Amino acid sequence: MIGDAIRAGLKRDGFTVDWVRNAADGAQVLRTEPFALVLLDLGLPGEDGLSLLKALRARASGLPVLIITARDAVADRVAGLDAGADDYLVKPFAYEELSARLRALTRRAEGATRPTAVLRSGPIALDEHKRLVTVADEPVSLTPRAFALLECFLRHPGQVLTRDNLLDAAWPAGVAVTPNTVDAYVHLLRERLGPRAGACIQTERGVGYRLLEA
Repeated sequence: MIGDAIRAGLKRDGFTVDWVRNAADGAQVLRTEPFALVLLDLGLPGEDGLSLLKALRARASGLPVLIITARDAVADRVAGLDAGADDYLVKPFAYEELSARLRALTRRAEGATRPTAVLRSGPIALDEHKRLVTVADEPVSLTPRAFALLECFLRHPGQVLTRDNLLDAAWPAGVAVTPNTVDAYVHLLRERLGPRAGACIQTERGVGYRLLEA
């Protein structure tokens, strides 16, 4: 119930939300999809949320993390913050407070000085931190899924990527998506990139797609 309410509130506030239900699925999407921030419950099925947080920080990820949990003891809060959380909110809480804390974390992340991570291939450039895509230095607007697909292609230039590879890169685990949906998003991505850059994404019939190396 809390998850449904948070997701609905975040969508009203203009966020694109992926909700996963356990640490294993969380670890997978954090490796394959770019996010602005993470809301992390500690009481997850299977592996504890604190272990997921420690693994995230072990990869030197600076992704903002807000813990939301029923664990209200001082020792629990200290453990969460020491493990790398940026903020800690105890249930029950008002959504307005959660929203305000998320805005603060977002401002802090945007204002932080971080090294630029730009992926390039030919005329295409993707800035992970600014979430900006350009083709021949002209900005291109992409949906979050199309952005994730392009990032996957740019990380594997010249490699044939199956539809399952692309599903893993752009959709959360457990979401029912058909291969036709992947094809539709690749088609959309090509259109948004334009004729020259879009043609760099080559169809490998019966297998998947390949980004031609520049």
